[in-house]
Amino acid sequence: MSFAKTYRLAIAAGLGLLTVAVGAFALYSVRQVLVQVIIALFVAVSLDPAVRLLIRHGVRRSIAVAIIAVLVLAILVGFVWSLVPQLVGQAGQLLDNVPHYQEVLQDKSRTYREIADRYGLTQKLTEFAASLPGKIGGGALGVVTGIFSALVNVLLVTVLTLYFMADLPRLRRGLVRLVPRANRPRAAQAINVVVDKVGGYMIGNLIISLVAGVSVFICLIALGVPYALPLAVWVALTDLIPMIGAGVGAVGCCIVALVTGDVTSTVVLIVFFLIYQQIENYIVAPRVLRNTVDLSSVAILLAALTGAAILGLVGALMSIPIAAAIKVLMTPVVETLNEPPPREPPAEPPVPIPAPRDEDSSKLEP
Repeated sequence: MSFAKTYRLAIAAGLGLLTVAVGAFALYSVRQVLVQVIIALFVAVSLDPAVRLLIRHGVRRSIAVAIIAVLVLAILVGFVWSLVPQLVGQAGQLLDNVPHYQEVLQDKSRTYREIADRYGLTQKLTEFAASLPGKIGGGALGVVTGIFSALVNVLLVTVLTLYFMADLPRLRRGLVRLVPRANRPRAAQAINVVVDKVGGYMIGNLIISLVAGVSVFICLIALGVPYALPLAVWVALTDLIPMIGAGVGAVGCCIVALVTGDVTSTVVLIVFFLIYQQIENYIVAPRVLRNTVDLSSVAILLAALTGAAILGLVGALMSIPIAAAIKVLMTPVVETLNEPPPREPPAEPPVPIPAPRDEDSSKLEP
């Protein structure tokens, strides 16, 4: 190979590596915007089944998107207006009484008392509770800045969600055009299935979490456990987390019930969580998620851990729909690989060649 050709190959390889590095740096620089775009896309896909339901009843897509957006906004505003003041008040009382509840728990539990004495938990919690008002007052500017940044992010995600909801059919067609013409029908079918399954899964999870929160709220009110509203909201939020969310929510409620009530209420609450978890796993979830993709426990755990490592809690919540979409896309490929090879037609018997007759062979002789 000549020196000039080697030099040209080296220049081409260097430019290729530089292009990849610049692209990776650009993606890293706009990673926050990409996360917001991904969140908005998932929210749009989640709300798309409701939009298509209105379209099937003769409503134009733009009007259907506006109706769904107004309904979601009204639900959020109603939730904030009716529950947040009580939620903040009860949560503040719960945080103020944490040192007292720790003393009560220390008196009731010998194991906790030994752990608290060994690691100094009582002193640390007391110092933290005493310094909390000063931290809140001193960091008022940071709190205001954080709230403003959160509002800007929510507004950006909302605007992107509306655009994605309005242009979702066009986005589907654009993805299909990226596929070779011969494979476009199969690609269109796969994209439609992914959107249907992912949207159904996310809406189903929200319904299951709402059922869990309402059930826990009724149980806490019946048992007379204080701070029922923030605990019910806590359970509903943690129930969205795959695999471990239900257990985390149950442990928090049981600890509060133990330190604020008696042992009987705590035992009844533990039994309630055990029974409700079985009802949710075998009755509620199968009925709500019957039209979505079923994933094994190992797949859910691995997807949740991977998503949490990449994007934190948001990644853990979004990882399951992504895994479901991957399963939908890979199922036809796996089925094709498992199909038996086509049978070859039996070989036809060889046609016998007639032997030359003596008179023919005699003609060939000189």
